[in-house]
Amino acid sequence: MQNSDAIWKLVDDHHRHFADLSDRIWGMPEIAYTEYRSVAEHTTMLRARGFRVTENVSGIPTAVIGEAGQGGPVIAILGEYDALPGLSQEANVAEPKPLEAGGAGHGCGHNLLGSAALLAATALKEWLEKTGRPGRVRYYGCPAEEGGAAKAFMVRDGAFADVDVAITWHPGSMTRVDDALSLANTRMDFHFTGRASHAAAAPHLGRSALDAVELMNVGVNYMREHMPQDARIHYAMLDSGGIAPNVVQASAKVRYSIRARDVHGMLALNERVKKIADGAALMTETKVAISIMSAVSNMLGNTPLREAMHLNMQRLGPVGFDAADRDYAARIQATLSDEDILSGYRRVGLPVLEATPLCDFIVPLEAVGEPMIGSTDVADVSWTVPTVEARVATCAIGTPGHSWQLTAQGKAPAAHKGLAYAAKVMAATAVDLMTDEALMARAKKDFRDRTQKTPYACPIPKDVHPPIQPRPAALA
Repeated sequence: MQNSDAIWKLVDDHHRHFADLSDRIWGMPEIAYTEYRSVAEHTTMLRARGFRVTENVSGIPTAVIGEAGQGGPVIAILGEYDALPGLSQEANVAEPKPLEAGGAGHGCGHNLLGSAALLAATALKEWLEKTGRPGRVRYYGCPAEEGGAAKAFMVRDGAFADVDVAITWHPGSMTRVDDALSLANTRMDFHFTGRASHAAAAPHLGRSALDAVELMNVGVNYMREHMPQDARIHYAMLDSGGIAPNVVQASAKVRYSIRARDVHGMLALNERVKKIADGAALMTETKVAISIMSAVSNMLGNTPLREAMHLNMQRLGPVGFDAADRDYAARIQATLSDEDILSGYRRVGLPVLEATPLCDFIVPLEAVGEPMIGSTDVADVSWTVPTVEARVATCAIGTPGHSWQLTAQGKAPAAHKGLAYAAKVMAATAVDLMTDEALMARAKKDFRDRTQKTPYACPIPKDVHPPIQPRPAALA
């Protein structure tokens, strides 16, 4: 408990600076692989706090590592700072008010995620210095979690090869230890090429790439009845071939996101979707080129780490929200449906608590909810080193991820309180690992037991590389 008190005080000492960092990142939303300003902010903070900095990690210019300490175990604390397209939103209001029409916004809270992770790393660095204990803390500034799989590329490149344990968190509407469930996911582009012609005078001479895309979509939709219930497939049109209906479209492109409970199931679905694309090309006498953009694994849990993190949440108690926080959260909840709020509780296996706009409790470790599963590149780290993730309340219960409501709450006082709480949980869990050799040993044994029969295999083909985006001219 003495160690916990010491590390929590260090978090409190620096909280204001990192809440300000979070707000700055919120104000410069950058989507996958374009986070040049955001990584610069994190790099500046790392240097100011005395970390040894490595830039351009794994050849990714928006990835950075900061390390402190000497010898001993290496604890990685993972941060993110990418935003989402189309979620620009004014802060601290309870109505949709984009700051920029069609602009990006932090609709998943990654401005908070990276800042709290760096705060935890800073507190742990100072704790190591004050105690003189051997050990290293390493902050990983990771871009492109939203579909870009940067951590998977970093894992493939060996960036985590000497790490003993990885710790991270994610903003949300409930405070709990993550249930370590995620879906393996591939993002794959299908580019159909046909032949243009005059759609009225010579339609028989044309071969429509857009027809091929539409037939592929129909085929995949029919396949849904015949795939595992927990698998997911989504698609988005990248190029419909033009805006002139009197021209047969010679080129069209669609992107698919293919998810399954594990990598083996995902790869099997990938092949079935590819066959449907080939069939659509055959039916329309077009050609299809298939390219993988990114891929991530399913999450691997670690029971000793989850138990240790939950114990730190119990020691801390719930996030300390006040009346003003609850009033704003209630106004946000008024924009949500009853189903949104019910879904928030069902996900963690708890009954709806009336008049509770913010999570003022800790979800029991043993609670089992209805699986509503997304994907994350943290999963690939979890197959490489023992990994644990917290979920911490920073927004109103029921707030959908990837929504204007979540962007709006990203700079609120409640979000800043959740940021500090997450940093305390991560830092205290790291201290436990550095002071309790038995805990570290149990975590590593749990990891070995889970991976012995199914070792990690990176789901990204060797010839696929991160889709690096150029540095904007204004930042050159």
